[in-house]
Amino acid sequence: MSKTVLGPDGQPRCGWCGSIDDFFPYHDDEWGYPVADDQRLFEKLCLESFQSGLSWRTILDKRENFRKAFDQFDFHKMATYTDQDVERLVTDAGIVRHRGKIEAVINNAKRALEMVEREGSLAAFFWAYEPDEKDQPAPQSVSTNDVSAAISKELKKRGWKFVGPTTVYSFMQAMGLINDHVEGCISRQKSDDLRKQFVRPV
Repeated sequence: MSKTVLGPDGQPRCGWCGSIDDFFPYHDDEWGYPVADDQRLFEKLCLESFQSGLSWRTILDKRENFRKAFDQFDFHKMATYTDQDVERLVTDAGIVRHRGKIEAVINNAKRALEMVEREGSLAAFFWAYEPDEKDQPAPQSVSTNDVSAAISKELKKRGWKFVGPTTVYSFMQAMGLINDHVEGCISRQKSDDLRKQFVRPV
């Protein structure tokens, strides 16, 4: 995954962008840039949970449907979902109709409320685990690490579901807790700059 591919403007991007054209705007505008907004962090962790065993293309294609079905991933609203909502969601052809994953993200919404009460915000919890840049392996050379394993372990301890180390690592990549844009990618410097400017939540 260390190679680059040329984008529509002729500039190099991370190689995975070459799979489909829709990956280019996602890569250029979102992936790998630091996020402190709790709702965005929760959404991404939910979508990564749904991706487990599937491709990101499947999830990205359905992302707007997911947002509509799950109240824009407002975990305050999702925490109030009932069995009727579960039945509504498992019949929604616009999303991934996996009952276990649907029930997991509803459970996780309740756990998210508990985390906010305990930590102040989801962002404060996740960014407390930000790894030292000096300890990072080559970009996109691993799918999990000690930090993602530690986060996964703590989340599971707190009752979260479908949050294994690989899912958490993908979340870390996407939400900018690490800069995993490959060397030569035009977004690597942008990610570095944004991470330097980013005010870490406490």
